[in-house]
Amino acid sequence: MDVERQQGSGDQLYLFEGMASLGPGAGGKGGTRTAAFEALQASAASDQQRALTTDLMERVCDRENLNRAYKRVKANKGSAGVDGMTVQGLKPWLAEHKETLIASLLDGSYRPQPVRGVEIPKPGGGMRQLGIPTVADRLVQQAFLQVLEPLLDPTFSESSYGFRPGRSAHQALHKGQEYVADGRVIVVDVDLEKFFDRVNHDILMSRLARRIADKRMLRIIRRFLEAGMMNNGVCMTRHEGTPQGGPLSPLLANLLLDDLDKELERRGHRFCRYADDCNIYVQSQAAGERVMQSVVRFLEKRLRLRVNRDKSAVAHVRERKFLGHRLLPGGRLGIAPKSVERAKDRVREITRRNRGVSLRTMIGELNSFLGGWVTYFRYAECRRHMQRLDEWIRHKLRCVRLKQRKRCKSIADYLRELGVPEWRAWILAGSGKGWWRLAGSPPATEAMSLAWFRSQGLLSLTDRYLELQHT
Repeated sequence: MDVERQQGSGDQLYLFEGMASLGPGAGGKGGTRTAAFEALQASAASDQQRALTTDLMERVCDRENLNRAYKRVKANKGSAGVDGMTVQGLKPWLAEHKETLIASLLDGSYRPQPVRGVEIPKPGGGMRQLGIPTVADRLVQQAFLQVLEPLLDPTFSESSYGFRPGRSAHQALHKGQEYVADGRVIVVDVDLEKFFDRVNHDILMSRLARRIADKRMLRIIRRFLEAGMMNNGVCMTRHEGTPQGGPLSPLLANLLLDDLDKELERRGHRFCRYADDCNIYVQSQAAGERVMQSVVRFLEKRLRLRVNRDKSAVAHVRERKFLGHRLLPGGRLGIAPKSVERAKDRVREITRRNRGVSLRTMIGELNSFLGGWVTYFRYAECRRHMQRLDEWIRHKLRCVRLKQRKRCKSIADYLRELGVPEWRAWILAGSGKGWWRLAGSPPATEAMSLAWFRSQGLLSLTDRYLELQHT
């Protein structure tokens, strides 16, 4: 039954009370759960360890695992799937259906619903296809992830950094810096074309079957991969791809690309991979060309993936970007010009003058975006970029504020309130120049000065960047 219970000082919700935690002998296996997990983490690929994974669905349906999955899905929020059920609707749904859900998982009959297709703009142009599973399917995927990740992740390459616990983009960048500082200044930048849409189901499932033996889990994961995609009321069947939007997709992507990692390691290459973004560092252009040809051949023939030859290249590291950064000679880290342009595009979106929101609201939204942005680029040598962006953002906001006043008298009165002499205020207000030029005029910059913006609470990228340098 659906009971909420406090445990200790935590706020854990126990929705799945009817399913006892696994102990010795659970799932028909001897030994303790902890001992089995330690053995699996040591070598999940071996036959002996694979034999220990026949009871994974019991682990998935463990009460503690399902409750953790529920908490994570609830915390992640997210949109509704094709059934229209929101995250808030998951709890009452589970109160009615949890026994049926658990039974279908244990006997392997669980069938996911189609995913809801959503397109979002890609940073480099074009559209990215997302597949939003239903909330119930997200719960099941999250429960699968919590069982599979401790088994699979320890077997992945040390050079893989994307979507892995305890690993980050900054770690990948620091490793790339080491390679460049060591003289490997030529990068083989491999771009996979629509990677998540091109994953071959048969190859992926064969890689998964190497690691786990629970056929019920394999069947259900296959159904997740093959679940249709609903677009504009039409459900399209899928024969390839693992749609972005589900909790399980990043782990499955890393599992497939681990073959590439192991092949690169076997050949002795120095590389960093973050999800489908792979950079291989070599010492000469000729070596880079050879590596590119062999890697493309491996990806297309062995893994059935498609390499985007227009975006892939062999070049000096300073000519390419990696995770929004540029690697510079000597191993220094810079910010990629496209990253600055994308930041400016986001600022333009927030500061659109026809949005009909107050300046204070705009500044709050800007601070939320800029704080995370400058924190991400804190290791790059980009103080001048921050200074120029600060100046440009203040110019944008002056432009917004003047246009919000609209009429000449309102503009003049506003400038006078901020200390501009009356005659100068009227000269600016009566000018026929465009808003951008007015915002850059001396009366506007004197009235809405750096000190004024600080009083309004606007975050300074330069100040925040310098603070992060000293932490």
